[in-house]
Amino acid sequence: MNILIAPDSFKDCLSSKKVAQNIEKGIRRIIPEANIKILPVADGGEGTVEALVDATGGKIVKVNVHDPLMRKIESFFGILGDKKTAVIEMAAASGIELLKENERNPWITTTYGTGELIRHALDKGCEKFVIGVGGSATNDAGVGMAQALGAKFLNSQGKQIGYGGGTLNEISEIDLTNLDNRIKRSQILVACDVDNPLYGPEGAAFVYSPQKGADKQMVIKLDENLRHFANVIKEVLNINVRNIKGSGAAGGLGAGLMVFLKAKLRPGFEIIKEIVKLEKEIDKADIVITGEGRIDYQTQFGKMPYGIAQLANKFNKPLIAIAGSLGERVEELYAKGFDYIIPVIDKPMDMEYAMKNADVLIQNAAERTFRLILLTKRFNI
Repeated sequence: MNILIAPDSFKDCLSSKKVAQNIEKGIRRIIPEANIKILPVADGGEGTVEALVDATGGKIVKVNVHDPLMRKIESFFGILGDKKTAVIEMAAASGIELLKENERNPWITTTYGTGELIRHALDKGCEKFVIGVGGSATNDAGVGMAQALGAKFLNSQGKQIGYGGGTLNEISEIDLTNLDNRIKRSQILVACDVDNPLYGPEGAAFVYSPQKGADKQMVIKLDENLRHFANVIKEVLNINVRNIKGSGAAGGLGAGLMVFLKAKLRPGFEIIKEIVKLEKEIDKADIVITGEGRIDYQTQFGKMPYGIAQLANKFNKPLIAIAGSLGERVEELYAKGFDYIIPVIDKPMDMEYAMKNADVLIQNAAERTFRLILLTKRFNI
């Protein structure tokens, strides 16, 4: 029996690799001789670097950068097995989880550290980039990122502006003369699963900045600043970012990456499936197993397990999903390529207990699932 295990992470609990390893342990209790392939996956958010590095035989590189408040921290990026492709999670340098709740303030937080990660990868000889933009603490339209790579943003007095979304309204001139020349030789893909525009009611400030610490007044001002930024980009660089889908990702970092680094935005799943050769692995499998921390009706709107289910259905392979918990209208997924969905919860328990014992719960869920599979085989059910 050829089994492919390709789960996403259980957020704030276990990485996709650890989830896959625990599923394998549960299966081997019942079928020790099974031919099991582990292929951790991610969608561009937390765990993307680890998943792609593991899948391609690459390595993780640790470097020092600045966090969203310009404090020195140790961060990381990945280099894939081809030794030319860098994988970067912007959250590893400019993420909201790097800040205490009372430190969150998109008026002053910056993507400078993300630019430093890109520069470090360039120093390692990388020519291709996959940048995940989930989990940001920022609303600076990627200006900080560009500043770290040599771009200058000048005010009406010809002086460089500071950092953060609160400074964008000061920009009157953009000087890209000293932007790192290696960027021109690079191919940059942004793993982005949102289509928000840069500004407006559905833009970066109104939709995302409140969770980054902005109050109502700041939201309005941040949105005005993003409008100003877009106007300057149009006037100075003759690039219209106003209605580009995804430009509002990560507080406008999507726009910054497109404008300053000529990056292309693509759905995270589309990028990852090509890198790890997911279709090829699914085609070889007899059974495909995926998973995520929570599975519900919203899973069908672009989340990783749904993408895997669609590929499994394409190759007529049974698809099993193991979830930390099941949510509202999960039964809708059975018409969307899922054949069996099982929660790891096997008795009444609180969240703290479930997360603390997630490894054992996942193993037990995998064991129960394959006991049922063997039963159906034994009696030709």
